[in-house]
Amino acid sequence: MPDSKPVHVIGGGLAGCEAAWQVARAGVSVILHEMRPTRGTDAHQTDGLAELVCSNSFRSDDADNNAVGLLHEEMRCCGSLIFAAADQTKVPAGGALAVDRDEFSAAVESALEDDPLVTLVREEITGLPPADWTSVIVATGPLTSDPLADAIRELTGEDSLAFFDAIAPIVYKDSIDFDIAWFQSRYDKGDGADYINCPLSQAQYETFVQGLVDGDKGEFKDWEASTPYFDGCLPIEVMAERGAETLAFGPMKPVGLNDPRTEDRAHAVVQLRQDNSLGTLYNIVGFQTKLTHSEQARLFRTIPGLEDARFARLGGLHRNTFINSPQVLDAHLRLKADPRLRFAGQMTGVEGYVESAAMGLLAGRFAAAEDLGESMDAPPVTTALGALLGHITSGADAKTFQPMNVNYGLFPPLDRKMRKRDRRAAKSARAREDLAEWLGASKAAAE
Repeated sequence: MPDSKPVHVIGGGLAGCEAAWQVARAGVSVILHEMRPTRGTDAHQTDGLAELVCSNSFRSDDADNNAVGLLHEEMRCCGSLIFAAADQTKVPAGGALAVDRDEFSAAVESALEDDPLVTLVREEITGLPPADWTSVIVATGPLTSDPLADAIRELTGEDSLAFFDAIAPIVYKDSIDFDIAWFQSRYDKGDGADYINCPLSQAQYETFVQGLVDGDKGEFKDWEASTPYFDGCLPIEVMAERGAETLAFGPMKPVGLNDPRTEDRAHAVVQLRQDNSLGTLYNIVGFQTKLTHSEQARLFRTIPGLEDARFARLGGLHRNTFINSPQVLDAHLRLKADPRLRFAGQMTGVEGYVESAAMGLLAGRFAAAEDLGESMDAPPVTTALGALLGHITSGADAKTFQPMNVNYGLFPPLDRKMRKRDRRAAKSARAREDLAEWLGASKAAAE
């Protein structure tokens, strides 16, 4: 007989909210535990569910040529709450999907509070869940409180790994000088004018890079000293230290943009992306940093167009923790040492909002099926959901496991040769077919 007890989800971030939603959609009651505001974190600013701590972007929405865009599409097909809310609160961002972060959080929280099968409890779980919680999804994210992290570490026998993640600064639009800055999307994607661009000459760029290298950084705590950065989210000053032109080939690349004053391409360009639906706030793309707040304000105001910038928020860094998933989790995200516990979100070793929510979606579906006494296969590895799940639970080398974004390199190769430029679209087409078959099989099993 199916277990009549509720599923417990610990953590009200993107993964936890998505997991709770998927459990409820299957007709199973769920209790969502969120420790804020009872206990805050070093990075959150509100007590809202699904708060976007770093960027407001879910990255590319191109499902034909980008793996994360394909993951967007797959999650929408699975009835994702996160993507329903994102589509409802999106703001201009070229080919990307970006949202008004406050409206997004409010939409997610409202949907869950209105669902009769969801109970929201504001409390901190300070150790392993009680034994009578027979089905638990741990989605506490990269900022898991120490008591719970210590309990997990003791249970698994594996040391938690850690890396830094970062927060980009936000600027008030009305403080930007549009005699210098201009609106344009790279290669005129989206509406063609979704980003604000600030151009730098070679001399200005070189001065700025040297300022990043020489700038005052925040002091590291003892536990931070040996923690590695995640290469997909490097602080801007760390990129600057890796080479004089690193930033010009990274977040400050000028390709696809032309300064309308000169009709030429600048040596480097700083881009700002809309952060709220009113269009009053813009975040500096890729400018996460460990610089002190005073140094940030001084240095960023040397960027042409930002001389008088006012900041709604300055950048910062925090430590992220994750488990060695290939070592400790099974194919359904259950902890091998205690199968009543599932894990979801960034704790599983995925990187990014979308990937975190995707693991929440799968954990919720797996937990609900188990509660109902149904069988549910993992999604095919030819899908974005299945490729990412397969990588973290079995495909990655446990000895060198590091956080991973979804990418086409995780997918099995195609069974036919074709030109490189056509492979991505072909993999996306295959994924659509296989996801539809998986969803059909899951629906049939539920009936």
